[in-house]
Amino acid sequence: MRFLITAGPTREAIDPVRYLTNRSSGKMGYCLAEAAVHEGHSVLLVSGPTSLDIPHGVDFLPVESAQEMYDAVKNQAPYADAAILSAAVADYRPVFVPNRKIKKTGERMILELERTGDILGSMRTEFGFSGVLIGFAAETHDVEDYARGKLERKRCDMVVANDVSRRDIGFDSSENEVMLVYPDRTELLEKAPKTQIALRIIEHASRLAQEKGASC
Repeated sequence: MRFLITAGPTREAIDPVRYLTNRSSGKMGYCLAEAAVHEGHSVLLVSGPTSLDIPHGVDFLPVESAQEMYDAVKNQAPYADAAILSAAVADYRPVFVPNRKIKKTGERMILELERTGDILGSMRTEFGFSGVLIGFAAETHDVEDYARGKLERKRCDMVVANDVSRRDIGFDSSENEVMLVYPDRTELLEKAPKTQIALRIIEHASRLAQEKGASC
């Protein structure tokens, strides 16, 4: 199978030296890419900025902004059998980015933000992707409910949901605990190293691909 996997955060420029970002380390996405290669699949990893080593055996495409990731996924989606979009893509970006560093003046500074492109939400519609689609939902409350809503709105085959309010898993951690949310059920993958969680997710993705192929 050909996997398209996104990972890491994005950076949205405020000026030439500052940017908006989030706490994603990219570890989960990189573990997914490594696990997919381990299971004999080909992988394109589209990654925002991280400090991680590129997993051996993957094709690697670095990006920085949400728009760059949107364009990369749009261009590469037609070649993938399965897409796992685990990147923590910025929802908003500054409307205007000056070409010089913003100087400190008043007591407050107001940034006007605009929505970025919805990569996961565009897969079935704008990009015409018909393969296995797996999204991620990083939530602080009502985790399963929000994940199920994302599953339905964005026509995913599965959503991997995790509680990022917990300090022992998720961001900056080597361990995770996730719920695999399907249209008809939810399965819990109990706390384990991200390498093990990634292998389980790849197994589920492969099973979904077999089921989708059998129904075509």
